[in-house]
Amino acid sequence: MSDSEPLVGEPLAVDLVNTRPADGDTRTDMLDTPQRLAAWLALEGDRLRAETGDSVPDESDLAPVHAVRDHVEAVLHALLHGTEPAETHLRALTDAQRAAPAVRELAWDGKAVTASVHRSGPLGVRLAARLAEAATDLLTDPAIGRLKRCEADHCVMLFLPAHPRRRWCSAGRCGNRMRVARYYQRHKQDTDGNR
Repeated sequence: MSDSEPLVGEPLAVDLVNTRPADGDTRTDMLDTPQRLAAWLALEGDRLRAETGDSVPDESDLAPVHAVRDHVEAVLHALLHGTEPAETHLRALTDAQRAAPAVRELAWDGKAVTASVHRSGPLGVRLAARLAEAATDLLTDPAIGRLKRCEADHCVMLFLPAHPRRRWCSAGRCGNRMRVARYYQRHKQDTDGNR
């Protein structure tokens, strides 16, 4: 996995926030174009397929997705710091869900009644509603208390560790960097001490 690819595999709301990584003091937006949003949607696979179908994102779809990401990020950072999330962020996530509510449409498949979730409206609004719904699921889950920020220098990625000793957003990304840095530091000290 390269640094230019978004991390995926965390809860959907965390994956969304992690689409704005840092490189030093600079943050990169991995959803800054319709093409990059489409690439992220493809990485997320089935988790967002019901909202996207065959639709291809365009410029107008970026703003609703970015707005939800900003609100989710603000709430998660408040929780990480042990502070109360601002009501405006919580209300905005609720409003995003209201803009394209999920409707379970019933159908007969020849053998049984089935239900599939559908939302109406522009793609960006449907995506924002689904992402806000995913944030609601995460924020109300007791597991939210385990949320962590990557311990690597300059990394802003968030994750929910399955193991309490996990320290990095990705072993292949930040974990390797930190191990190499520690190795370098130990050997530099050994070299400096032998002079």
